[in-house]
Amino acid sequence: MDKHSSIIRSNSAELYDAHVLKNYGRPAITLVKGSGTQVWDDEGKSYLDFTSGIAVSALGHCHPTWVEAVRKQAGELIHTSNLFRHPNQGELAKRLVGYAGPGRLFFCNSGAEANEALIKLARLHGMQKSGGKEGICYKVICANQAFHGRTFGGMSATPQEKIQHGFRPMTPGFVFADLNNLASFEALVDDQTAAIMVESIQGEGGIRPCSNEFLVGLRELCTRKNILLLLDEVQCGIGRTGKFYAFEYAGITPDAIGMAKGLGGGFPIGAVWIGEKAAELFHPGQHGTTFGGTPLACAAALAVLNVIEQENLISHVAKTSGPWIAKLQGLAHEFPAQIKAVRGKGFLVGIEMASDPAAYISALREHGLLAPSAGGNVVRLLPPLNVSTQELERSIEILRLVLAAKA
Repeated sequence: MDKHSSIIRSNSAELYDAHVLKNYGRPAITLVKGSGTQVWDDEGKSYLDFTSGIAVSALGHCHPTWVEAVRKQAGELIHTSNLFRHPNQGELAKRLVGYAGPGRLFFCNSGAEANEALIKLARLHGMQKSGGKEGICYKVICANQAFHGRTFGGMSATPQEKIQHGFRPMTPGFVFADLNNLASFEALVDDQTAAIMVESIQGEGGIRPCSNEFLVGLRELCTRKNILLLLDEVQCGIGRTGKFYAFEYAGITPDAIGMAKGLGGGFPIGAVWIGEKAAELFHPGQHGTTFGGTPLACAAALAVLNVIEQENLISHVAKTSGPWIAKLQGLAHEFPAQIKAVRGKGFLVGIEMASDPAAYISALREHGLLAPSAGGNVVRLLPPLNVSTQELERSIEILRLVLAAKA
């Protein structure tokens, strides 16, 4: 490391400590460059990045097609507001309708914003059920261990003490049932219920997938009771599981889908798909955003979709994730005192450890593998969709080294 790099490293840490709000833990390293599945820190050390910006960098870092699309759009038109049309937003909406089915799109900037739109959609549906009266039918049933964001609506739908503590009272109207327990959801449905909202795979809650039978049961329950089925696909959508949406494994169609993270490939964008019937609930002035769906954000998302399709990445995830997960499960058998379970689908996988995963995450980083945690002592693995089989194999080797050292 040369003198200049040393100064940059020192300044970066000092500037963080002096000026960045302490709402996050102190970052362990400073990253300065990325290419594909690799990133480099300010000391020149490279890492296999299985954090992917927490499921954001779907194409890895600096994919040339994505970079060129963003660079080209930045030189033409960046922002217009939603007072005007631009070609990219209509095209992106059309493409996403092609994946989800007939309906309409609302564009925003994040998963939390997408989920706020879902919550507002539930309120509008409840008002329609109540003959135009507000405050009568407004409840949303969510799952225990859920995570739907850190806005007041999102926090209220997230029954986690670490999220809600210090911010009560929460927004009223949220009740909670047990994931994959259809009877517990049905028991909470009453005349005040407007919607059921769940993650197809709980992310922050510990990588806990909805079973196909459970999602089919929720769809039937919502149809029978005239309530909306709202699916949060913020982390598990956009090809991450080997389907474009994780709920596709169950063969159902929800009433609305929240998405973000991987959609922009690193550029902030969120979106909500709403099926044809429920899409008519929103009228001009009832919801909006200044930055949602800008020409630049939509160009980034279109580039992600183009690469996913041109490089057959959903098929790649489906084919390569199975053998990889099988090897992860093999590690669980090899180190039963350390690994309690391996859960997930595709490239959204959680390894539940028998103890606090912090020491494992630190050791993995020292050996060149970046991975975040999730709730319930889980080490989360989120490789980009275009990760190679060799890189997947390397992750297994590093995990085995770390586990063996702690055995």
